Amino acid sequence: KVDFDPRDIIFDPNIFAIATGIDEHNEYGIAFIEATRQIRRDMPGVMVSGGVSNVSFSFRGNNTVREAIHAVFLYHAIKAGMTMGIVNAGQLAVMEELPDELRTAVTDAVFARTDDATDALIDIAERYRSDTQEVEKQADAWRELPLSERLEYALVKGLDAFVEQDVEEARLAMDKPLDVIEGPLMDGMNRVGDLFGAGKMFLPQVVKSARVMKKAVAVLLPYMEKDADGQRSAGSVLMATVKGDVHDIGKNIVGVVLQCNGYKVIDLGVMVSASRILEQAREHKVDMIGLSGLITPSLEEMVHVAEELQRESFSLPLLIGGATTSRMHTAVKISEHYEQPVVHVVDASRCVQVASSLMSKENKQQFCDELDEDYERYRKRFAAKANQVELMALDSARANCMQIDWQSTPVVPPATPGVTVIDDVSIETLVDYIDWTPFFHAWELRGKYPRILKDPTVGQEAQSLFQDAQSMLDVFTKNGRVTAKGVIGLFPANSVNNDDIAVYADEARQTPIDIIHCLRQQRVFPDGRPNLSLADFVAPEELGLADYIGMFAVTAGLGLDELVDEFDRQNDVYSSIMAKALADRLAEAFAEYLHRDVRMRWWGYSPDEALENELLIKERYQGIRPAPGYPANPDHRQKEVIWRLIDPLANAGISITESLAMFPASSVSGFYFANPASRYFGLGKIDKGQVTDYIQRRNEPMSESERWLASSLAY
Repeated sequence: KVDFDPRDIIFDPNIFAIATGIDEHNEYGIAFIEATRQIRRDMPGVMVSGGVSNVSFSFRGNNTVREAIHAVFLYHAIKAGMTMGIVNAGQLAVMEELPDELRTAVTDAVFARTDDATDALIDIAERYRSDTQEVEKQADAWRELPLSERLEYALVKGLDAFVEQDVEEARLAMDKPLDVIEGPLMDGMNRVGDLFGAGKMFLPQVVKSARVMKKAVAVLLPYMEKDADGQRSAGSVLMATVKGDVHDIGKNIVGVVLQCNGYKVIDLGVMVSASRILEQAREHKVDMIGLSGLITPSLEEMVHVAEELQRESFSLPLLIGGATTSRMHTAVKISEHYEQPVVHVVDASRCVQVASSLMSKENKQQFCDELDEDYERYRKRFAAKANQVELMALDSARANCMQIDWQSTPVVPPATPGVTVIDDVSIETLVDYIDWTPFFHAWELRGKYPRILKDPTVGQEAQSLFQDAQSMLDVFTKNGRVTAKGVIGLFPANSVNNDDIAVYADEARQTPIDIIHCLRQQRVFPDGRPNLSLADFVAPEELGLADYIGMFAVTAGLGLDELVDEFDRQNDVYSSIMAKALADRLAEAFAEYLHRDVRMRWWGYSPDEALENELLIKERYQGIRPAPGYPANPDHRQKEVIWRLIDPLANAGISITESLAMFPASSVSGFYFANPASRYFGLGKIDKGQVTDYIQRRNEPMSESERWLASSLAY
């Protein structure tokens, strides 16, 4: 009746504890399994979820038995049709590796196969309670395993202390060095891939495994007649961060995961042109191409690459990934320009499933048919949403601007006007300002810091990752390997022509030295709230009031490339990615630290501020620091104003690419607004009328602005 897609429906039949000693509870496990089977049979396409940890609650305190119950329960529930679940994936036992006695007792309890199943499981449970000393003995015992098993163990556990020794022993024992790669090493990496795909390993662990593999292959390469390109491969993938973009952490992680699953990865690096991508794809005869990008102009560059692939009659699948990409954009903007499969890969955990489906002779057609069907749904949603967004005319939006009582709003002149170079801030100082939550997200560990460190699912791995980050910070600070530098500028300013901000050289305020062209929200808000522009937060010129604006650029990536190159030469992919992820967090910390210093000292409009870091992260202070290219002002070209006025290249070593990505990548730039009414907002969609007004103010062709504002256009 309502034409609701069944794939958008998730049923969650309750999972309750079994083996509690209360007879009525004995069949709760089989009840969920049978309910799942019935739901999937009677309502094809729907999803079934469940809170798995509930089923073992009666054995809390005995993790060995709980993990066994989860493994057996999930095995049968998934066979019955369960599609998703909530469970500590890092503490799932492998069902086939359970002791026969324990597996039988648990299976009896899950299915209530005997009247005394609960008693039988309770009787043996104590024998399987985890013992710390026994675990430590087992940790040391792996060195006594046969050689091939030692190599597999080292790969799965990410242990590289003995890998060179063990690989050399394997080389001497086997006919050819390539046999070591194609034998025990690939067996180990296949195991890693299987565990990651099953949710039993987390991304940081996988990257550590890749480090072990790279070091192992490095030992063998000098002895091989042909390098590791000769090894068996699940397929080959060409990967590149597109032209104008310098961000590659996500791409590198995806490459690691693919390599761990037997794929050959040719990584072209960053700022790669479409012509080079096509040329290298032909030269290496790859099976698919992966494009990555972070900044919004990269979205248009990906469209260009797709058009070029189509123009030159390529038949390779195209994978799309990066922070600004989305399934909607891929379906609506990119796939329309290329007849081959164009797949949005949301994160590293999905890349292997996508790649294997595209490489499978049996499953590729079904995968592509489902992809086409899915994209058609997205296109319809996009069209329907575009028709639902009600926009007001630009004149009406301007009339509904934020009303600020400028006569009673105190404006504080900057204590230190002009340009100031900030080169005395240490990495140690910035650590206290780090927002750690996005750091964990970069490694696909979801949760808010510090709670994530005690999370029942990812807490153990989060703690290990956090400790590794502290060690990397020590590397940064040792001998000043990585340093931070920034520059700020505080200038007289007034808003002009409704949505522009004129920046002046001095208090004479005669001729502007530059203009910041802003955009205004046009959406009709049901609650009548104002339609905002950043220009609203600066006093209008016609009032004759002296107001000001600030701008900044900071980096925490000076020296990072040299350090990363060292890690890469040592085949230490884990440390390489760790260093980049940590430098990104330090750059954001620098921006937060410097904004605080500006509020209290350099500008000085909030000299008595006393906020803890948690409140700084929540932005509970006066003023904002919006970045060009982000929601309030999505045109990255506003960075050009910053580079003209405070010269971050000369003053802080930060350059910008043709697509206005900053280099070093671990950099942040933006504007400072001090008005108490200023706040962050999203521009939303704008109509052609505002774009026409915008190009007149900027004195440029329509096509140029449409290219830079593509994601904001309502037409």
